Amino acid sequence: MTDCPALLAVNDIADWHETADVVVVGFGIAGACAALEARRGGADVLVAERASGGGGASALSSGLFYLGGGTPVQQAVGVEDTPENMYKFLMASTCAPDAALVRCFCDGAVEHFNWLETQGVTFERSYFKGKTVELNTSNEGLCGTGNEKVWPFRDIAPPAARGHRVSRPGQYCGAMATQALIARCQEEGVRVSYDTQATALVADPAGRIIGVRLRSAGQERHVRARKAVVLATGGFSASQEMMAEFAPQMLENCEALGVPYNDGAGMRLGRSAGGALQAMSGLIATASFYPPAQLIKGILVNSRGERFVAEDSYHGRTASFIMEQPDRKAYLIVDAEIFAYPEITYLGHRLVDGWESTAEMEAGLDLPNGSLQRTMADYSRHAAAGKDPAFFKHPDWVKPLDQGPWAAFDVSFHHSRYLFITLGGLKVNARAEVLSEQGSPIRGLYAAGACASTIPQDGKGYASGLSLGPGSFFGRVAGREAAGA
Repeated sequence: MTDCPALLAVNDIADWHETADVVVVGFGIAGACAALEARRGGADVLVAERASGGGGASALSSGLFYLGGGTPVQQAVGVEDTPENMYKFLMASTCAPDAALVRCFCDGAVEHFNWLETQGVTFERSYFKGKTVELNTSNEGLCGTGNEKVWPFRDIAPPAARGHRVSRPGQYCGAMATQALIARCQEEGVRVSYDTQATALVADPAGRIIGVRLRSAGQERHVRARKAVVLATGGFSASQEMMAEFAPQMLENCEALGVPYNDGAGMRLGRSAGGALQAMSGLIATASFYPPAQLIKGILVNSRGERFVAEDSYHGRTASFIMEQPDRKAYLIVDAEIFAYPEITYLGHRLVDGWESTAEMEAGLDLPNGSLQRTMADYSRHAAAGKDPAFFKHPDWVKPLDQGPWAAFDVSFHHSRYLFITLGGLKVNARAEVLSEQGSPIRGLYAAGACASTIPQDGKGYASGLSLGPGSFFGRVAGREAAGA
């Protein structure tokens, strides 16, 4: 990344226009949590937000928080979980490089859940046990949102549902969470400057971050941060330059989720101060072929007529494997017994055709001679015994595909509508301190939310809620640490 702003030296600042103990850049869920905790730690807090109101991309989300370890919702619906169980799963599934950071999150998840409810972010004590992507028509407070039941993770840690959904039916439930937290900030005296962009950080001779340059209404001003600056500016999916550098594969036929201000500004600021970046090629893409859940009993094949992933994987994990196939092509194969159209119609999974035999289907899809027939025969033979020795799909989703006719849906990247968010960002530790390339904390600088890289490193290890969950959790950590800096 070469287009970082210059790091300003304190001697470059002729006059401080304003002073605060803690300056928080960004007012999504991570920024709101940071601001609130810093304020409760006794700090005078100023938030700089580029938009005309708070919420950011968090407000456009489905309102899922990945939390566990025995939350009140889990206990109420009979889902057994412990912090250790949650830790084992996340370490195994996400490739998280910092075990101490993951341990901190898992050990504090129940307390964080209780804190969220205290702020007015409520969760219904109910459980959706099916396989879905979004609960747009119901209001259950808990659902499975990741790869807990997918092999080999189900053998490493007993599966437990950890997707906690804000108690409101419909889409964009994340807005309810951000509104509640922003209201608490306002009640407790957090100062907010809207339509304001942070354009540079200021450091003292020892390299400690002591302030920030802000631009608002065409005017620049310098704000002294007596204790620390917290970056909470979101991801970089809206930056064509950064996407071309770190994730060029998503520039064609893919659509970014988020807001226009998700342009990597916080990462650029952090880099100017010497901050290291982590997992910048990591992203979660999705174009789920389910619901209905019965389609999971089908198989996915590539242009060679071969399976390449367990079909019961979380939809982001499946999408990551599809991206690795030749020409990013994939087909969902179903038989007459499980045939249904994908319910998320805006993703554009096209029904290719139906066929009376697997040989005709193989020819209709222009697959290598005999390839699909072998794949189907092998799969159905093992499935008759309830087994999947190739990819160990959970027995709940295994059945012989022997009831003709057969059909195929095109779920390729160049045909379907894949949506994505970025996962990479500034490298931080369990205290939310931004780390240098050498691994040492940059004094006075913290980061949380999508501009920081914490637990999920790529789509194969992502679970819905691993943005709002760690984002809000480490936002709080950043606020507490900044107030005590």
